[in-house]
Amino acid sequence: MQASRGPRPFDVATRQLIDRDPAAWLTWIGLPVDGPVVPLDSEVSTVLAEVDKVLQVGGPHPWLAHLELQTSHDPRLPLRLLEYHALLLHRHEQPVASAVVLLRPQADGPEMTGELLRADPVGELSIRFRYRVLRLWQRPVAEILSGGLGVLPLAPLAAVDLDALPSVIIQMSERIDREASPDVAGNLWAATLLLLGLRYDDRTAGQILRGVRQMRESTTYQAILREGREEGQRLGEELGRAREARRTLLRQGARRFGEPSTDIVSAIENIADLDRLETLLLDLLTAESWSDLLG
Repeated sequence: MQASRGPRPFDVATRQLIDRDPAAWLTWIGLPVDGPVVPLDSEVSTVLAEVDKVLQVGGPHPWLAHLELQTSHDPRLPLRLLEYHALLLHRHEQPVASAVVLLRPQADGPEMTGELLRADPVGELSIRFRYRVLRLWQRPVAEILSGGLGVLPLAPLAAVDLDALPSVIIQMSERIDREASPDVAGNLWAATLLLLGLRYDDRTAGQILRGVRQMRESTTYQAILREGREEGQRLGEELGRAREARRTLLRQGARRFGEPSTDIVSAIENIADLDRLETLLLDLLTAESWSDLLG
């Protein structure tokens, strides 16, 4: 069981984007939108405290869409998807479509195949669970730029080179200026700033945005600065805590298990999820070796 946690900045930003335009997200993922789409947060929270987002799709044949958005690697994610899928199916007795959006390469892993297979004790296949996997960095940026406003802040994390990023920001600005109210524009740009931090360092992101400001003095760019500052500060604090947690984990682990190998050091340094790092720090009390701790 995972330790309970409060919502992280990425969680808040992406959930707000889905709430703003749920049909756009389902369309981008490749799921049919054949009726009105309504978030089920209030109902799901009583059963699944850690689920990212569940949407109810109405129409002649209602069904549920379960979305998980990942920024770091979780080898148990397919099992969690299966758990959520079964609980939602049991609670609502409606078809459930499960999908995971990997927001950056660090969230990927060999188990993210889109299919979970399990056999019973005699070797017979007992579970075959399929789910959609979207690797954002592999998606064409054009499909996001032409999608709904709710997916637009994902564009800088799609398949786009750094040199082309200023052009992407300008195209985003043109759409937001044309289609969004000032309040909505501010929220979209705040989410964009936060998501930029998943791929680019602060200096690079700042240079990109300064360049856009010089080329285009828009009200939406001012919204970037105004709305993004607070979220950026929160993100920086979380990254700092994760860095200190990794240092503590390596230091205390060396005292218990001996100096870690280069593979162990690399594995720990690649963990960006603060919750997982804090869990590993607790597991130090009972683990018997480095492999036991990370297994």
